[in-house]
Amino acid sequence: MKVGEELAPLEVAVTRTLIVAGAIASRDYQDVHHDAELAQQKGSPDIFMNILTTNGLVGRYVTDRFGPSAVLQKVAIRLGTPNYPGDTMVLSGTVTALGDDGTAEVTIVGANGLGRHVTGKVTVSLPEGSA
Repeated sequence: MKVGEELAPLEVAVTRTLIVAGAIASRDYQDVHHDAELAQQKGSPDIFMNILTTNGLVGRYVTDRFGPSAVLQKVAIRLGTPNYPGDTMVLSGTVTALGDDGTAEVTIVGANGLGRHVTGKVTVSLPEGSA
């Protein structure tokens, strides 16, 4: 691995089930994440993914790349366009730094049909021999 290396993209189908299950799993019971009618009353065209689900998907993306021994040290993300049901989010990443302490910093982008859903940086501790 080297600075500038691009990670293989990951396509995530954004389904109603994923949105609702992610909200429930993270105990986010805001109606905009499970009730389309109430979401529309609040100005959204449909339910949309919560940040905790996005955060989990970003973490999965990085650990899938570096293996089950990799440990997320820091995840700093910012949301952009919503993830609505029926769309696909494509996560991509680039290694932006390698630390002497066995860590890597990865810049992450998750894009959907509306634009960038998530951007951020992840710092991960790497298992020996993976760098």
